[in-house]
Amino acid sequence: MANFFLSLQISIFIVYYSRLFLQYGQMYLHKRLEENVRTYKKLLAEWRKQMEALTEIRWHGRGGQGAKTAALLLAEAAFNIGKHVQGFPEYGPERMGAPITAYDRISDGEIRVHSNIYEPDYVAVVDDTLLHTVDVTKGLKTTGGILINTQKEKQEILPLLNGYQGKIYLLNAYHVCMETMGQYFPNTPMLAALVKISGVIGTDVFLGEMEKSLAHKFAKKPEVLAGNMAALKLALTEVG
Repeated sequence: MANFFLSLQISIFIVYYSRLFLQYGQMYLHKRLEENVRTYKKLLAEWRKQMEALTEIRWHGRGGQGAKTAALLLAEAAFNIGKHVQGFPEYGPERMGAPITAYDRISDGEIRVHSNIYEPDYVAVVDDTLLHTVDVTKGLKTTGGILINTQKEKQEILPLLNGYQGKIYLLNAYHVCMETMGQYFPNTPMLAALVKISGVIGTDVFLGEMEKSLAHKFAKKPEVLAGNMAALKLALTEVG
C-alpha cells in the first residue's frame, strides 16, 4: 500500500511540474516571439528609411556612347561631396554599338544593397533607338522619371514606353553637343540632365565637381574642358 501511495505521489508530482514547465515554456516562447516581432519591425523601419533616402538610377546606351562613363562620373561626383555611392556596369559583351546597361546608387546613408537595380527611381536612355528593342521602363517607379536623348517630339516617344505613367524628360543631346563641343558625345549632356531631374546633387555643386574632374582629365586640352563644361551647362537649361 505504501508503494502505491508513493507511486501516486510521484505521478502527481510529475504531472504537476510537467504542466508547470509547459506553462512557463509557453510564456517564454511567447515572450521571445514578441521580442523577435519588435526586432523585425525595427529592422523593417530602418530598411524602409534607408530605401527612402536611396536613389537608384539605370542607364541604357550603346557601346562607345559613354553610358558607363557617365554612371561612374556621377558616382565620383556624389562621393566627393560625402555621399555613399555605387556606380557599376552590367558585365557582358561590350562591343561598339551593342546595348549596355550601367547603374548608380546614391544615398546619404550606408548602402547595404549589392545587386543590379531592378526598380530604379530614374532611367537614362542615351540612344533612343533602344526604345524599339529594350524594355527601358521595366521596374521603373512612377514616382521617378525617364530621361531620353532624342530629336523626336514627346508624342512620338510615348507609344514606345509601354504605358509608363511617370514623368518623361527629353533632351536633344546632339544639338547640345554640336552647339558646345562640335562633336557628338551624348553622355556629357545626359549626365547633367540626369542630375537636374533627379536632384541627387545640387546643380552648382555638380558643375564644380565636374570642372575639377575634367580639369584633371584634360589638363593638356583646355579647349576640351571648356566645351564639356559648356555642354553640361546648356543641358541643364535644355532638358524638359
